[in-house]
Amino acid sequence: MIIDDLTEFASKKFGQNFLKNDMYLHKIIQAMPNDNLRVAEIGPGLGDLTKELVKARNVTAFEVDKRLCEHLTTEFEESIHKGALELRCGDVLERWESGSLLDEPYHLVANLPYYIATNIILKAFRDEHCQSVLVMVQKEVAVKFAAIAKQKAFSALSVLATSVGKATLCFEVEPEAFVPPPNVTSAVLLIEKDRTRNDEKFESFLKVAFQQPRKKLSKNLMAVFSKDMVNQTFAKLD
Repeated sequence: MIIDDLTEFASKKFGQNFLKNDMYLHKIIQAMPNDNLRVAEIGPGLGDLTKELVKARNVTAFEVDKRLCEHLTTEFEESIHKGALELRCGDVLERWESGSLLDEPYHLVANLPYYIATNIILKAFRDEHCQSVLVMVQKEVAVKFAAIAKQKAFSALSVLATSVGKATLCFEVEPEAFVPPPNVTSAVLLIEKDRTRNDEKFESFLKVAFQQPRKKLSKNLMAVFSKDMVNQTFAKLD
């Protein structure tokens, strides 16, 4: 498949912005954990990052866009034949509904559409086979995941990241590195997991706790729980 105009080709439905800068592609590779685990790549797009990944690792790539699946099947025919690349066409979220993304330990790598980035990262937190998450996301999202206590950006996402391991904002990526360029600055975020948290109730609790950061925690909790329950709980903590 020949793609003449990437800006016209990019799907707004899937939030596509193609990273077309070799320097940043190499920096992503350098930021990866140093081992031989399989890589799960979500949204390989045109395959620019995939080309670098398959040089050193076995890769399973998940692509929802049928047009790109056709392109990748042709572009990586040799890698697929050798077993270095497995291409799965379809919605990666449906795969997670039935359990782990892969049936073996893996590292997740992705250039994520902004509208679905947080959901994907939280799915990876719950996946016992996922050992790390290396993703390109909106800078604002990366800052929230990587923030520590007392920093302005500290949020429910910061607590969730800390609950599974260590989050690091590796580097920023300007809009001009993409085609078409997004309206915001991006950043590459690395979360190295040392445990798995599969507790959606905890996530819901944090959303309530941080709903209005300027309010006291007790006030936020009283929006969902009874005043007596909140007061009794805090009394036990004293």
